[in-house]
This record gives sequence, C-alpha cells and structure tokens, in this order.
Amino acid sequence: MSNHLPALTVVGSINLDLIATAERLPTAGETIGGATLSEQPGGKGANQAAAAARLTGGARLVGSVGSDTTGRRMLDALASAGVDASDVAVLSEPTGTALIVVDGDGENQIVVCPGANSSLSLDGVEFGPDETVLCQLEVGLPVVLEAARRAQGFFVLNAAPAMDLPAELLERCDLVIVNESEYALIPALASARLVAVTYGGDGSAMFEHGRKVASAPSVPVTVANTVGAGDAFCAALVLALRQGLDYASALAVANAVGGDAVGDPSSQPELARLGHYVERTAATAGAR
Repeated sequence: MSNHLPALTVVGSINLDLIATAERLPTAGETIGGATLSEQPGGKGANQAAAAARLTGGARLVGSVGSDTTGRRMLDALASAGVDASDVAVLSEPTGTALIVVDGDGENQIVVCPGANSSLSLDGVEFGPDETVLCQLEVGLPVVLEAARRAQGFFVLNAAPAMDLPAELLERCDLVIVNESEYALIPALASARLVAVTYGGDGSAMFEHGRKVASAPSVPVTVANTVGAGDAFCAALVLALRQGLDYASALAVANAVGGDAVGDPSSQPELARLGHYVERTAATAGAR
C-alpha cells in the first residue's frame, strides 16, 4: 500500500457550533436550566476537511464564511488542522451558526442557520483528475450538483441532512455515506451503486445496489460528543477506500476514527494518522 494518498477536497459548510450541554434534551415548549455553554468550530464540511487533514497531513476545503470575527476564527481553526482554505470565500453574510443541545448520553438536537454557506459558489474552483471530492447537504443542492458534474475523480456524498436527491446526483456518486435514519429517509439509496451506512453502537455496513457486502463492528467508547463523529467517519472511510483497503477493513478503520471522535468533546477532534488506525484495526482483527 502506497503512502501517497490521493488529494481530498471537501466542498461544504463552515459553522460556529454553539453547544448547550444539558442533563436531557427539552421537549416542545419546555425550558431546561443548569446547562453549560461552549462554542467551537464546526460545520460538516469543515469537520470533514479537518479530520482528513489530521489523518493524512492535508486536505482542501471549498466553502464560505462571513467577513466577521467568527469567520476569522473558523479560518484559523482550519489552518491549525492543516486544511488548505485558499478556496474558502469571505462574504458579506454572517458566518453560519449551528445551535446544538447535547444531553448526558451525547444525543443531540441541532438547528443550523446557514448564513454565508447559502451563498457558496464554485466559480474559479478547479478539480483535478485524481482528486477525490466529498460533499454534504448543508450547502445548497445546486452547488453539490455542480460539484458532482465538475469533479473528475472519485465523488462521494454524505447525504446529510437527509433530503430527496436528484437521480443525476445519485448516479454520479461513487459512494454515498449516511446514518441508518438517513438511509431510511432516502428510499432511492436502496438501488445506489455503493452506500455506507452507520449504525452508531452497532457499527457500519456497505451496500452495493441494496445488497449488504461488508460490515464492521463499532469500537467501545465513552461518549463525550457525537457531533463530529460522523464527519470523522466520512473522512476516514473515503481515505481508507482510496488507499486501497477492502470494504470491511475500510469500515473498521472508519469506525475506529469515529470512535476516537466520539470520545473527544470537540467537533473537530485531534486524531492520529490514518496508518495508525489501519495498523490498530488489523491487529484487532487478527486477535479475534
């Protein structure tokens, strides 16, 4: 297996996460006191790019932030994670914000105010022939469709948040990544070429045209924050597959990375290099 990883470019959202951690999630009309507030860099696009950069030493992000202090903070966080943010536009709209409530078990409720993410444009952005492109659905569907049309290499969609997907987009996807609820909400995925589905504590599985072809168990962890775990899983799975791992091994590596992310309170957690997780999962598999 070569040490040279194909370049990964993420096209997606950049948000400030405002996180209230409470004993439990409120029901409609209910006020819950005694919570603690934290704020940190987030957004599915930024989280996935940061995870990819930490796993491999570099990744590119195409996105947009506001020309406000929050936007500058988000760019600083991307730089510190090793992300190339030269294609992140600074716009007049406010930087996107996610309002997140997390309970004692790490379950969450999220409301996203997209701000500058709504005005993301691919004008002037080039995609190379060997470049892997990873998108999510926190930016406008037209932008994701345009990225799918323009990407020349391996194209991946993390179909979150769930919505109806145009046939053209699904047909272009070399891989779709969803959690089990998103899989249920998007019936067209049952016939998609290749779909990875995460099941939380029950691990993950890979489906080809609706038929399960591989699976991997989850890694036992103490949950600190589930917000960035799916994003770390996405980045790791794409990188592991592009490095030539088979489906089951790639899922196991992504589960291990997601497990480390769940145990970290940050939405953009510190991670080891991909090779560490490859070795760790191979050793675990050998010990079974």
